[in-house]
Order: sequence, then structure tokens, then C-alpha cells
Amino acid sequence: MTGALSGIRIIEIAGLGPGPFAGMMLADHGAEVICVERPGGNPLQPASGRPADILSRSRRSIALDLKSPQAAGVIKALVKEADGLIEGFRPGVMERLNLGPDDLLAVNPALAYGRMTGWGQTGPWAQRVGHDINYIALSGVLHGIGEKGGRPIAPQNLLGDFGGGGMMLAFGLLAAILSARTTGRGQVVDCAMTDGSALLSAITWGFRAQGLWRDERGVNLLDGGTHFYDTYRTRCGGHVAVGAIEPAFYAALRRVAGLADDPAFDAQMSPADWPALKARLQEVFLTRTRDEWAEAFEADAACLTPVLSMPEARDHPHNAARQTFVTLDGITQPAPAPRLSQTPPGPPRAPRPLGADTDAILAEAGFDAEAIAALRQDGVVHG
Repeated sequence: MTGALSGIRIIEIAGLGPGPFAGMMLADHGAEVICVERPGGNPLQPASGRPADILSRSRRSIALDLKSPQAAGVIKALVKEADGLIEGFRPGVMERLNLGPDDLLAVNPALAYGRMTGWGQTGPWAQRVGHDINYIALSGVLHGIGEKGGRPIAPQNLLGDFGGGGMMLAFGLLAAILSARTTGRGQVVDCAMTDGSALLSAITWGFRAQGLWRDERGVNLLDGGTHFYDTYRTRCGGHVAVGAIEPAFYAALRRVAGLADDPAFDAQMSPADWPALKARLQEVFLTRTRDEWAEAFEADAACLTPVLSMPEARDHPHNAARQTFVTLDGITQPAPAPRLSQTPPGPPRAPRPLGADTDAILAEAGFDAEAIAALRQDGVVHG
């Protein structure tokens, strides 16, 4: 692998969602990520098979039964030369497997031990079950997402699992690895999706402190409360996204929409006028199709774009020019990001078959052929 993280080794205890996303990001940028997978595989494996498990790309795979008494010895051998570890079990599970931070830092004192949970390692809810929607509900993020007067709307699992979870874990691991290279001391990275999703809302808390944010849905500057920052249905049933905040962009919106001479739109920043202005803009946008509006605004800086479906996003000329999406084994998927000028990542590799690298990984960790055969005979490793 090439990339900025070439030379970094991460042991990833296979999980769901945010842990694999962090592993994917690190692997995309050149880290060697060894995924320790359960022998039966991921119970939520895509129905179309392994190539569709995009979050598992660019790794090597070892299949290991962590419940086996011998498994701890295998993991300790792997982390001995590793920079970091990812695990996503509930607090206490790794300790019961003799693989907790104390166990592994004793083997590798410089290890960055990454722990991915919903609620965190401490606190009265640490042992509760939950999913993305529950974590962003508790962090106060979900409350602000939805239409005025309506119920909160789940924004897929983007803010908890991936933005507040996987990305935070990747950042935390790299911070801990950099620290360890300076100090020689590893540490635990306690990454909770409640913490991470709360952090994503930092600017909203800043607006609130300035009296610029009301704690309700659909009435604020950036939550669809205004007429100049929202989505609108068009004649064809598609939608356009409008983000004309600044005066110049707002003027361009009015000009192209034929509203430059309508004095009602002079009251851009008057919350009392937003509902009526939004209704008027909706009437205007229903007079043309989505693509007609996109073409009309093409030459004007009004911050208006078509709302694209996934296939449309893949094929859009801008995304095509930047190669924002790639295809591996017939599976379209987002390309590695962000872009680095001096150490760009190589192309991602399709997911390996479950346990395909078991013997090679064990041999690199110091197990000879006889020891590997014994582990396989005892059902500790597979693949």
C-alpha cells in the first residue's frame, strides 16, 4: 500500500459500522490493517456477497475464534509489532477475553488502543444497548433535525456511526500513535458516538450562546427554517438545494428566480417573513424542472444545486472529473478521501475473502507451520 500512513500497522477486531469505517479510512491512506474476523463472518454481510462489503476493503483477513482460550495469545502476538488496535465491543468484553488495555499494553507499551462504543467506557449508560439513532438522540443532535412542527428525522446513520464514530476514532488513533512515537507510551482512545456527535454540533452550540439559534426544528438559519437555505420541489418531482446566505448569492437567487423586483424579498433576515417567502419560492420552483433550474443557475453564483440520486451523483461531470467514485469488482463506491498532494493513497483493494490471509499473518507473527496447524486443528483459526 502507498499513502501517508504507509508503515503503520493496525489490528482491527472486526465489528459493525464505525469501527470498520475507521479501519477503512486508515487502510485507504496506506496503513496496513489486519482485520481479525469471526469464523462465521459478519452476520450483517451484504446479501450480494463479500465484494459489496465496502467498509472491509484494503485489509488482510485472519479468521479467529476469540472465545478460544488460545485466541488471546494470537492477538498478543499480532499487537506486539502493531501501532494501534480497534475494537468495538461493550465495555468489559475485551477484558473478559484477556485482551483489555492492561493485557495488550503489557505486550506493547506504545500501543494506541482504540475503543469504539456508543455511550463510552464510563458513565451510567455505558452498558446500555443502542444504535446510531439512540446516540445522536442523547447528544442533542437528533432533536434539531426535521421540519418545523414535525418529528425528529433520522439522518441515516451518518452522524453517529460515521461522523461522530468512525472518523473520530481514526483521528484519535492517529493522535495517540503520534504521541507514542514521541513519548514511547501508548494509551486508550475512548471513542463514544455520543461524544463525537455532540462535537459535530459545536457550531450550533456557538450560535445558541449568541442567541442565534432556537432549540426547535426547522426555524433556524441552517436547518431549513429560512427561505434561502432549504430544498424545493420542482415541476418534474425532483428537488433543488438552495444555500444563498451571503448578500451576493441572495441577489443572484432573486435575479434568476425573477424576484429581484419583489420588495417582500428585501426582508432576507426577518424570521417572521421566512414562511411566506418560502411558500412564494416554492411556487416559483414548481414552474420548471430540476435540470432546467440547474441550467438557469449554472452561470450565477447563487449556491443552487440539483439534489442528485446516488447514480446521478456517480455520473455527474464534476464527480467524474475528480474520480469521486471508483468501481471495484463491479461495485461502485466512494474513493478514498481527503486528497493529499505529496502522499496520495493508492487505489483501494476489494475485500479479501474471509480468513484468506490467516496462515501468512500467523507466520509473520512468529508461528511456525506446526503451530499454525495445531491452531487450525483446535478450531482457533480458520480460512
